[in-house]
Amino acid sequence: MILPIYIYGQPVLRKVAEDITPDYPELKQLIVDMWETLAESEGIGLAAPQIGRAIRLSVIDLDVISDDLPEYKGFRQVYINPHIIEADDTNTNTSEEGCLSLPAIHEKVVRPTRIHVEWDDEQFQHHDEWIEGYLARVMQHEFDHLDGKMFIDHISPLRKQLIKSKLKALTLGRYRCGYKTKPVRR
Repeated sequence: MILPIYIYGQPVLRKVAEDITPDYPELKQLIVDMWETLAESEGIGLAAPQIGRAIRLSVIDLDVISDDLPEYKGFRQVYINPHIIEADDTNTNTSEEGCLSLPAIHEKVVRPTRIHVEWDDEQFQHHDEWIEGYLARVMQHEFDHLDGKMFIDHISPLRKQLIKSKLKALTLGRYRCGYKTKPVRR
């Protein structure tokens, strides 16, 4: 089932998400729904808070960009209870980011190019790895959602001031996008 994406201003997007256990209610169906929602919205990543659940669950599909980045051909991964343990700040990269919860807003964000991450996969097998490159950027973006953060929290105060009216418009439900959303109700 395609779920609505929660838009900037929804309180769940600013909550720190909780770890889950294998007996989380209807987890398998939730993951299926998240994949369907991600495909429908034409995104590359989706975190559970973006669909209204304050749990540490995220899906990332880099296969959709494999024409440009062939190393990600077939890459589709579920991340349960992911935590960034450490970021290697010796190398950073600046790249434009957007977000399904912030339609039509894109800003340049500086992020480390290498991170140490722990997570469980769909079978609750534990992983502990250093991740580099574009996947590290996407993980940081998605896992920020699990910590109540968004990419706009990483831009300068001046840039944030310059997009203030766009952010306000989102909270008022004044935006257009081609996927199902859940705006803030006032």
